[in-house]
Amino acid sequence: MVFIHSELMKPIEPLEKNTTVQLKVIENREPLVKVKAIPNRLFIKPIYYMQKIPDSINTIYLREQVYIRLNKALQLLPNEYSLILYDGFRPIQVQQAIFKLFYGDLKRKNPELDENQLLRETLKFVALPSIEPSRTSPHITGGAIDLTLGDANGYELDLGTVFDEISDKSATRYFECHMKENEMALKHRRILYNCMISVGFNNYEEEWWHYDFGNVSWARREGSAIVSYGPILAKIHNNDVKEYQHP
Repeated sequence: MVFIHSELMKPIEPLEKNTTVQLKVIENREPLVKVKAIPNRLFIKPIYYMQKIPDSINTIYLREQVYIRLNKALQLLPNEYSLILYDGFRPIQVQQAIFKLFYGDLKRKNPELDENQLLRETLKFVALPSIEPSRTSPHITGGAIDLTLGDANGYELDLGTVFDEISDKSATRYFECHMKENEMALKHRRILYNCMISVGFNNYEEEWWHYDFGNVSWARREGSAIVSYGPILAKIHNNDVKEYQHP
């Protein structure tokens, strides 16, 4: 039997947003770091490269402090668990391609929705491609990460939905409100959430897999007036970052 510390099993509480703080972006120019896999503990699964999205990256990059905090979160997990990374830094050209795909998929499945409704639904699951300082897409900053909980062999555990599923069940607290529906998914979401929150990340409530640190989305949830991570523009060659700059 795997011992799970009680702190990792705390219920996921409703998010209290602080929308009154005036945000100021002060780019700290922290570098991007290429994430290295750790046998039986940290696995790299660049999902958009695997889906052949144009200009997608075949590995995972994160801001330096995001990488450090990710490793601290990993240390909180029993050795029987691992973290599986799907995405980190995302070039704006990839953000644009993903937004277009989600919008088109929703339009096909929901022909009764008008353009405004389609846009609102799309924005629940993918940020509008933007490098404007006050509304930069989270992944474009290198301060967002998509991940899941796995076993020591790198197999994804049951978290109730697949990654990127367009569903009400993708909301982080869904199983807190439907506790008998999938008790294993509830347990796994709590473990993932609490290990990430404990080291300074916060979560986007519509996606159990998405966590932020240091970017505009993180600052809005934290009530922080200072945003440390602005947009990063990168040149991609052979599905890797050739060079990048802070505009």
